[in-house]
Amino acid sequence: MASSVSGTIVPRFTADTLRSAAKLSQGCHVVPVRLRRAIKKYLREKEDPHMKRKVLSLSESFHEVKEVNLLLPTSTSKELVEDPLKSMQSSKRWKIKSAYGDIGLKYRDDETIAYVASRMPAVYAACYRVLSEVKRRLPDFSPAKVLDFGAGTGSAMWALREVWPKSMEKINLIEPSQSMQRAGQRLIKDLKDLPFIQSYGSIQALTQSISKSDTQHDLVIASYVLGEIPSLKDRITVVRQLWDLTGDVLILIEPGTPEGSNIISQMRSHILWMESRKIRKLESASHKSSKSLITMKSGAFIVAPCPHDGRCPLYNTGKYCHFVQRLERTTSQRAYKRSRGKPLRGYEDEKFSYVAFRRGRRPREPWPLDGMKFDTLKEQHAKRSPEDLEIDYEDQIESEVDDDEQEQDLVSYNSDITETDAITDDDDDDSGEEAEERGRADVGGGWGRIIYSPIRRGKRVEMDVCRAINRDGTEGSFDRIVVTQRKNPTLHRQARRSLWGDLWPF
Repeated sequence: MASSVSGTIVPRFTADTLRSAAKLSQGCHVVPVRLRRAIKKYLREKEDPHMKRKVLSLSESFHEVKEVNLLLPTSTSKELVEDPLKSMQSSKRWKIKSAYGDIGLKYRDDETIAYVASRMPAVYAACYRVLSEVKRRLPDFSPAKVLDFGAGTGSAMWALREVWPKSMEKINLIEPSQSMQRAGQRLIKDLKDLPFIQSYGSIQALTQSISKSDTQHDLVIASYVLGEIPSLKDRITVVRQLWDLTGDVLILIEPGTPEGSNIISQMRSHILWMESRKIRKLESASHKSSKSLITMKSGAFIVAPCPHDGRCPLYNTGKYCHFVQRLERTTSQRAYKRSRGKPLRGYEDEKFSYVAFRRGRRPREPWPLDGMKFDTLKEQHAKRSPEDLEIDYEDQIESEVDDDEQEQDLVSYNSDITETDAITDDDDDDSGEEAEERGRADVGGGWGRIIYSPIRRGKRVEMDVCRAINRDGTEGSFDRIVVTQRKNPTLHRQARRSLWGDLWPF
């Protein structure tokens, strides 16, 4: 068990709250009834006998984009990532002329219908997973004004509405495809209590139609869109424009592929470099007026998934940072997706890479294990009373089921059965209050991130963890952490229950 170390440091967590604070992975996500019902209604109106063929065609278009991205060098020069030339050109979708050809997706009506049927639920699930973590890690953050870049059919907006149902007052959507805009509007037609929503075709159209004082957004999100801009210079230009429109938090999400992870890594490096350079210039200025420009919002740090703001330790290792969210397939996904001759599973795993920035400096928080002491297995045995040696077989069986429940695949998927249930105002998610009760992980450098699935070998668990190596979170490393039951039974129990994407305390 964990106990306090003699001295002035008081432990912030117990063993139970430490486990709950580190738990950020989610089980098999069920797409909300409202969204499933909206998709089903939209597809019924757009009924097409050749839907499977259109879904296949859309998938092939995504592969074409992926192949063009492979032409980009895997390692980019420091000068190009840090200080790219601002291009005035743009892709077929974003009107940027790329050196690798004009390959951006047009998203005509056929592609839009196929996207809603096959991809929208999975993109929604990934966005919901990321936004839920941001909400837990930043309890003081409740966005009122949001910008969704590359909004598509509104997957991110649906996730935003589930995570922050009451705080949002205005959402600006940027989506150049008129077909996508029409589909998104049709999907939210029957929703009530929506914030004010305004659609634009480009960043330029947004900035020209609003005043300079109104350009800042509490939250800016760009999901599954940067990969459609094959020029690295143009991607960085777009991200810099999005950062200029960000008042507090910027979130970038891409597919969990080597290419998607590489895009996220490059954008992460550029934003952090750009802000640190800005601070260095202000700090070295001789004029007091220049130093006074350094405010609480100066700089930038990573909210998630990185526990530090240093160079990515996975760089040039052959590994890439990504995560997985399982979701139950909706009726449309089961109807139109290919099964390759086998029965289609009731779930799918959506792989994604992401980064969430916040303006300001990373807070210097105490590390979670500060002030905690853990008994070894031998010390725990020495402290046992005779009553502890009595075996309660019922409790033992329940404990074994508990330990294995996360490793078992779900068999029955009846999410569509609930689609006929009535939807009331009481259906709002109360997970925020539950998170308050079970503890939160702060954004200090004391929480590492578990990358890939932990390896359980008998009474030891091995985990690949990205972590900060100093208290201010300016440097990081990628380490193999080994936890044994003999040396630390408490953390061993936590490690056995940990999954890919969870945090690990230091």
